[in-house]
Amino acid sequence: MKILLLGKNGQVGWELQRALQPLGQVIALDRAGECGLVGNLGDLPGLRRTLCDLKPDIVVNAAAYTAVDKAESEPALARRINAEAPAILAECMKKLGGWLVHYSTDYVFDGSGQQPWREDQSTAPLNVYGQTKREGEQAIQASDCKHLIFRTSWVYAARGNNFAKTMLRLAAEREQLKIIDDQVGAPTSAELIADITAHCLRTARNKPVASGIYHLAAAGEVSWHGYANFVIEQARQAGQELAVQKIAAITTADYPTPAQRPLNSRLDCSKLRDTFGLHLPDWQNGVERLLLETQGYSS
Repeated sequence: MKILLLGKNGQVGWELQRALQPLGQVIALDRAGECGLVGNLGDLPGLRRTLCDLKPDIVVNAAAYTAVDKAESEPALARRINAEAPAILAECMKKLGGWLVHYSTDYVFDGSGQQPWREDQSTAPLNVYGQTKREGEQAIQASDCKHLIFRTSWVYAARGNNFAKTMLRLAAEREQLKIIDDQVGAPTSAELIADITAHCLRTARNKPVASGIYHLAAAGEVSWHGYANFVIEQARQAGQELAVQKIAAITTADYPTPAQRPLNSRLDCSKLRDTFGLHLPDWQNGVERLLLETQGYSS
């Protein structure tokens, strides 16, 4: 089986290179491409040629325009990468009879209320990033190709920058931090997303009825303020000396950004659990593992 992975150097893409290997031959591309193959979602004709040449059985699209604030001033580019490129992937995979795996976001919702969002609820994105990701979902669904769309939230990885590393760095430098307390979600590791993707693909290959949208996030919920407190407390318990004395809670209104953020990023993942027989670990488990792997942190 031939698997084309796009976005191989992103947080999720990096983990997918490992997780997908047991399923078949993995051809992993980044924006630079390789041997004449195009992995840049901004090059729509090149993307189409690559799929026509490779004829993959599965495409896993881990590439996206993810600069949420910058998207407000670059809507056309965000739309090309997040909506028009997935539409081409879906069209090609429909013709090939294969599967398309695509990642979306809690930002397709307006963040109202306090209940976890279900897959069948109406979407109403607050910003350009969320709008273009919703358009990508809609294009894939309209193509009628076999697909798995995973909406996830608050994604992090040990590789590269992440919220926990930033909090530890700032906590070592400053006596007071101000962290948003009215946005609630579940920190979800790229490693977990990649492993669940591989598991779901194994099942879906023989179960076309599984095609659809799924919410994928770690269990539990926390605010960014609570997340920061957890990270700093874990570091202190491990013996790390930190300068911070106070972690003040602020509101989203106290920290304005070009793109409006949803307050409620809770995702109901019961459909994913029931369809694929999965148990989703608590968000604390993944963060504790991240901290143990983070440079400068030891237990």
